[in-house]
Amino acid sequence: MQVSPINFERFSQMQDGDCQARILAAKAKLGKRLVILGHHYQRDDVICHADFTGDSLKLSRQAADSEAEYIVFCGVHFMAEVADILSRPEQISILPDLSAGCSMADMASLAKVERAWRELKSVLNPDESVTPVTYINSAADLKSFCGEHGGIVCTSSNATKILEWSFARREKVLFFPDQNLGRWSGFKMGIPLDEMVLWDYDQPMGGLTPEQIKKAKIILWKGLCSVHQMFQPQHIHKFREQHPDGLVISHPECSFEVCQLSDFVGSTEYIIRTIAESRPGTHWLVGTELNLVNRLANQFKREDKTVQFMSSTVCMCSTMARIDPQHLAWVLENLAAGKVVNQIKVPPQEAEMARLSLQRMLDAS
Repeated sequence: MQVSPINFERFSQMQDGDCQARILAAKAKLGKRLVILGHHYQRDDVICHADFTGDSLKLSRQAADSEAEYIVFCGVHFMAEVADILSRPEQISILPDLSAGCSMADMASLAKVERAWRELKSVLNPDESVTPVTYINSAADLKSFCGEHGGIVCTSSNATKILEWSFARREKVLFFPDQNLGRWSGFKMGIPLDEMVLWDYDQPMGGLTPEQIKKAKIILWKGLCSVHQMFQPQHIHKFREQHPDGLVISHPECSFEVCQLSDFVGSTEYIIRTIAESRPGTHWLVGTELNLVNRLANQFKREDKTVQFMSSTVCMCSTMARIDPQHLAWVLENLAAGKVVNQIKVPPQEAEMARLSLQRMLDAS
């Protein structure tokens, strides 16, 4: 007789301590059949159970290299999709809470990107002159679109390198969904701001004239991170007044103005490494997600380094926070009982083209 999966209701009101014990027991039972991947933005009581932690690029490589039967991704939906795309067919990718999405990823749908591509055809031949580049913070169907149209995926770790790859093949780039990462990466390459235009997906032709499109090197999608957009130049100005010798480091999902005012700009892996390599006594202002910043503050306190969150009024990433000990314990106990819940499975044809764009990224990185 087939046994039904364990219902989540049993876990929803469970105390964190009980969840932690159940997670450890399930991990022990599953052994090498299981790998847990944890993004740096995860909460402490979840990331402590991760076998590997990292940013999107590092975890993409880990998913591709994993031998485990079950890949449980403590992150958001697009990350679990990447794990499914890059892993072997018999491996199973699981997201503890299916509601853990990404508001930035939702700003670029396949329908809107395909419409933009059609509208660009009235001005030029995009399949000959435009490389579509999608930030990894996007749905699998957009990665598939890039695979079909000679495009590629990027992360905040390799965006500049990926733009170089793209321009070596075509004269323009359509960059989605994060305008801030695209703008900052293009600026670092020496592309003038007036050669980077913003495509408003709610307007015909993106709100641009044919002349603007022809002149542009990078067409930026009107998307952004709802957390990183909250960091403002005045936060940095106030910090510098109070700590003239302090250093500012920001994630490239922050606004262009914040990135310009920062001493360092880079991915979460870069932020961690840069602070780790700094001298004792350094006071840091950090513009990225709260869970990571708090963890760094605790980690480097013993080295006499002060790590300060850029704004006390900015909250954590609410969708990342949906992965909690209750959901993690639930999916692991089901796996230990031989039941798979919350599997993320990308349709085969979509996965094939998405894998192509991801592999181009991995090869170029």
